Amino acid sequence: MGRTSGQVLSSGEAVDVAVGQRLRALRLARGLSLEKVAASTGVSIGFLSQVERGLSSPSLRMLALLADTLQTGLAGLFGGETQGPDDAIVTREQDRPNLWLWRAGITKQLLTPSGTAGGLSLFRTVLEPRASTGDDPFSHDGEEAGLVLEGDLVLTVESRTLRLVAGDSFRFASRRPHHFANPSATERTIVLWVNAIPANGA
Repeated sequence: MGRTSGQVLSSGEAVDVAVGQRLRALRLARGLSLEKVAASTGVSIGFLSQVERGLSSPSLRMLALLADTLQTGLAGLFGGETQGPDDAIVTREQDRPNLWLWRAGITKQLLTPSGTAGGLSLFRTVLEPRASTGDDPFSHDGEEAGLVLEGDLVLTVESRTLRLVAGDSFRFASRRPHHFANPSATERTIVLWVNAIPANGA
């Protein structure tokens, strides 16, 4: 359901608006129509329009599809530019941008400088109790790896479902269909997550 003019946004809805604006800016910068993006992702034009206007919350699966189509990694959806003398080398804790998938209970905090070229991104990924990317697997460009810092992680890659605990690590090609979840009803899971995508033209 859409929101009426003048309605106060919740913090989650405000995140949806910010993400939608970023997606629209990236799409326009690349000269892509909603029709072309819809055809590439298999998502309806109407739903894409709702996402861009902040009226619907995109899942991590959808964001991964959109990132591929818009020729950027997930880090490109965070927006913002690293400022200051440490530009492109250091990201200060207070400057880390967050991508909050509030309906899924997942927060991805970008640890590498934003707004810089390069295909390697490091995230601090937090899954609240019972948080999940959903039952439908997704895939995207590149490769990923990670280290479970706290809690448990159930990771499914193709037909294999693996349970990881703090101290366990993983690596797989992102084109292999995958999804993940926090199986705990009481404890959150924190993962140091790496995404690497090939450079354009590689």
